[in-house]
Amino acid sequence: MTRPMTRSMTKDVNRFENAPELALQWHQAGRGAALATVVQTWGSAPRRVGSQLVVDGAGRIEGSVSGGCVEGAVVFEAMDAIRDGKERMLEFGVSDEDAFAVGLACGGTIKVLVEPVGGALPVALLEDLVSARAARKALAYEVNLTTGQRQLVAEGHAERMRMDRSGLSEDGETFVAVHNPPLRLVVVGAVHIAQALVPMARIAGYDPVLIEPRGSFGAPERFPGETILEDWPDEAVAQLGLDARTALVLLTHDPKLDDPALEAGLRAECFYIGALGSTRTHTKRVDRMTEAGFTADQIGRIHGPVGLDIGAAGPAEIAVSILSEMTAVLRGKA
Repeated sequence: MTRPMTRSMTKDVNRFENAPELALQWHQAGRGAALATVVQTWGSAPRRVGSQLVVDGAGRIEGSVSGGCVEGAVVFEAMDAIRDGKERMLEFGVSDEDAFAVGLACGGTIKVLVEPVGGALPVALLEDLVSARAARKALAYEVNLTTGQRQLVAEGHAERMRMDRSGLSEDGETFVAVHNPPLRLVVVGAVHIAQALVPMARIAGYDPVLIEPRGSFGAPERFPGETILEDWPDEAVAQLGLDARTALVLLTHDPKLDDPALEAGLRAECFYIGALGSTRTHTKRVDRMTEAGFTADQIGRIHGPVGLDIGAAGPAEIAVSILSEMTAVLRGKA
């Protein structure tokens, strides 16, 4: 079968948190760089633990640690840290007035760790972290707030990694920053449900990719700005690669298109696999996968009919049910 042309839509390269990459880039360009990270919060803090701000030697910033409440003070401390190479641990109380200005009902307290690159934060360690992120390898960055010891680890924080939850470890001294690959949604079938699901998933933090060999379905005007692979699904998923941070959703209702991608998903580590169709359709799907040699446990990973049973009516509500089920599976909820 002839492979159709692949069409990739323009994407926003800053869609995901890229503080480590930016800090390394600025340091290598001779601008100096420091990473400021929220390591602890109390009350109604503006940003979650693990949020980062990058500062260069001239005070240019990217990212946020407070939504605007304390960035100015952090920048001054970061510039000093870049000059002397020493880390800073900063603690701020966010007033009710400042909190309201950034959309919160009341104030809180945040603790921010400032690490100058090439000083407290070794360049080689940051390079290893950036390389791992580029390879979609999940890692945790550990820093002992008492001794200053730093390391990257691939094991030992399974629950934190699953929940994307940075924070202090049980010893109260070690801060663990979770660096998971960005969540990715691979959708086979550019149908009406996909038109609702893709933008919803993007808002939820996913990087969506559409696979659609039928040109009229995958027309750019139906999915403005999105990545559309005009390939047969088996070839497209092989090109993309499927990993533990990928959700695979099959929407064509056509076994000729869905099944090749489904088989690839069952052989991979996708955290979620969902397939559109009635209970009767799913029974036939199970029979086909059994004939293809997959075990009952492998086939049991398929969520079909796709989505939570919320009584959905219409493409948008079905998309809500799918995204809800994806979230529940990702976060370990039954």
